[in-house]
Amino acid sequence: MPLDQSFVGRIYPPSEPYEVGREKIREFADAIGDPNPAFHSREAAQTLGYADVIAPPTFPIAITMKAARAIVADPALGLDYTKVVHGEQSFSYTRPVRAGDVLQVTASVESIRSAAGNDLLTTRAEVTTVDGEHVVTAFSTLVARGTAVQEPS
Repeated sequence: MPLDQSFVGRIYPPSEPYEVGREKIREFADAIGDPNPAFHSREAAQTLGYADVIAPPTFPIAITMKAARAIVADPALGLDYTKVVHGEQSFSYTRPVRAGDVLQVTASVESIRSAAGNDLLTTRAEVTTVDGEHVVTAFSTLVARGTAVQEPS
């Protein structure tokens, strides 16, 4: 079943606040194998001008995926998650995520398009502090295999 095009532009309520912990940043950096001292040491981060450790660039995936679940789990969208593969991910930063940040995510449907019999769903996740400061925007494209309406040949 093709995805419902009327979802383009739909904005979901903000996520619950997420407090970024120094240890969570270190664990994430270890998990992806990134030894950057600014991700592990407060002193190293301070040398670079930050108050505390900063997160690797892909760290927001840990909180944006949870917010995007509201979109992919919305039954009215018509997404069969058993047919989904992750197609693309990108981040646009205002500043790095820092230990001590309290963040919220507002997810929305950026676009839905069809290609080669697949539906491509692009979501946008605006990550801000609870005080409204923009930190990063994450874009994610999911590919729903074989769900698009096929044009007659």
